[in-house]
Amino acid sequence: MRLYAVAPPGLERVVAAELAAIGIAGAEVTGGIEWDGDLSGLRRANLHLRCATRVLLRLAAFRARSFFELERHAGRVPWERVVSAERPVALRVTAKKSKLYHEGAIAERLAAAILKRGAAAFVPAHVDEDDGAADLQLIVVRVLRDEFTISADSSGEALHRRGYRQAIGKAPLRESSAAALLQLAGWTGETPLLDPFCGSGTIPIEAALRARAIAPGLANPGRTPRHFAFTAWPEHDAARWRAATAAARALIKERAPAAIMGSDRDAGAIQLARANAARAGVEADISWQRLALSAAEVPTPNTAVITNPPYGLRVSANRDVRDLWAALGRFVRERVPEGDVALLSPDPALDRQLGVPLQVAAATRNGGIPVRVLVRARGPAARVPTGTPAA
Repeated sequence: MRLYAVAPPGLERVVAAELAAIGIAGAEVTGGIEWDGDLSGLRRANLHLRCATRVLLRLAAFRARSFFELERHAGRVPWERVVSAERPVALRVTAKKSKLYHEGAIAERLAAAILKRGAAAFVPAHVDEDDGAADLQLIVVRVLRDEFTISADSSGEALHRRGYRQAIGKAPLRESSAAALLQLAGWTGETPLLDPFCGSGTIPIEAALRARAIAPGLANPGRTPRHFAFTAWPEHDAARWRAATAAARALIKERAPAAIMGSDRDAGAIQLARANAARAGVEADISWQRLALSAAEVPTPNTAVITNPPYGLRVSANRDVRDLWAALGRFVRERVPEGDVALLSPDPALDRQLGVPLQVAAATRNGGIPVRVLVRARGPAARVPTGTPAA
């Protein structure tokens, strides 16, 4: 099989490292990681990847410049590997710089071929990258300069939708983005961690899952796997899937090795965070407190501070936001001088408010806003961004 893990923009190397950790060597390409594997690797990738968006199975690649050519190739695609009479099919088609540019017409031709091979029905509605597809088999079609790449989504709902976050606050951070922050910070779970702007608790919850080696596909109290699209494929082996999930459960640690803390000045946010942690089955691993930043508690100077601080769309003109970031910088310098630091920043003007040596670990997007992942710089090359207030 040719397999492909879709990565959030700018986080391809993070997903590649995750795949390597579960024994899969892939090649980084724009937008994700490709590798040759089998159903075993597909199952493990879906169950264990924390930062990827979804896992695709490449079904076919061909060149077509007319609808006649497209129909001829479509009849040769092994649709029967992923479609069945019990499950409707949806197509997401993107076409650029190609002779065949009408995405609806492309979808109609492909749908006709799929229905001939036994699919229950064709759902013409557009399915976005982040839409849930729990009750559908999503087929992803990419056409670029007349070259077609046809893939079957094996994940169903996007992988960042673990299932525990039914309650969210303002400007929620995706589970996959929180997991990427933890990985890029180099946090292993062996040192304490604090998120002083925890909101609905995504970063501490992802930290607890990581610290206890709980696969994201098992993020619930019963450690039962969430639904994945591949479990409805005709070639799905239920016995091997049970074995894979049992192996994942066997890796789980009884408790987190170090303290994990989430604080926020909003009492409603803390309530949401507690409920989400309970749904993830990690409520006993996290301490929650309603506290302002200045009152947040840290047990040791090497406590990691990993957070998504508040920022507005026009951050440079927002004095309150700049003051808050300056306060965060003082907190880090004075209270956790030895701890790892990782955060998202949309503006270098805010970086300078921190007064902490920083380096850019990745550039991505959060809620449609371009952001950089900043981590604490170490060693002789570490320097505070210019223009920062004196410590």
